Amino acid sequence: MDFLTPPFVIAMLTALTIHECSHGFIAYLLGDTTARDEGRLTLNPLAHLDLLGTLMFLVVGFGWARPVPVDPSYAKHPKLFMTLTALAGPASNLLLALGTVLIAKIVLVLGISAGIADAFFIELFSSMLFLNLGLMAFNLLPIAPLDGSKILAIFIPAAYEREYEIFLQRGPMILLMLLIGERVLQVPLLITWISFIVSPILHIFELLL
Repeated sequence: MDFLTPPFVIAMLTALTIHECSHGFIAYLLGDTTARDEGRLTLNPLAHLDLLGTLMFLVVGFGWARPVPVDPSYAKHPKLFMTLTALAGPASNLLLALGTVLIAKIVLVLGISAGIADAFFIELFSSMLFLNLGLMAFNLLPIAPLDGSKILAIFIPAAYEREYEIFLQRGPMILLMLLIGERVLQVPLLITWISFIVSPILHIFELLL
């Protein structure tokens, strides 16, 4: 797959920007102004891009954006605050994917054609769908610093919070090992996880079409 095509780049920028902005927006609704104060409560992709993460996306189709800063000290219930703000990112990608399917449905029903631009929009819709679902599923992985680790935190009993904190500190190394295993050793752990999350959603989307 060519990751330098305009449709892929547009879909990638949209998915990452909405994902990160959603974290900041929910945090803002819950009383935390950190993202707004640091200029991250914006739909400008340049505010969210990470240089290395963007290059990785363009080269191998996998990457990341700069995490939006949030401060749970603003909240009355910090653990709930972190869960809701973390959940906002994957939820936004799911909604973007759903919106893409609904727009495609409207286009099919109305028989809209853009002529020579049809191929562009087909690739754009495909990239929007699979990038958003892939980003959602990947971020739901319960390994730090991914969103899933923060979502899971609210379900950890108080007696095991210390052990969970230790697990979170090891998260980046665990994630790196998974990525190396996926790319170098061809151990499809991440692909299996993403397929487990995405496959039933795609089945539901197929029913909509």
